[in-house]
Amino acid sequence: MSVQENEVLVKITSAGTISIPKQFRRFMDIQKGEYVKIILGKDELIVKKVTII
Repeated sequence: MSVQENEVLVKITSAGTISIPKQFRRFMDIQKGEYVKIILGKDELIVKKVTII
């Protein structure tokens, strides 16, 4: 993934949800039904793939 492809503008829905773009899900191998962890930084949200056993 190139530098220009690592940023995408997404809209927050009225329910407060966002969609992870397809190319990001593909790159991170995130499938429907899997979990991600969201970490609050100083001025950012970090999304990490997690495995639940």
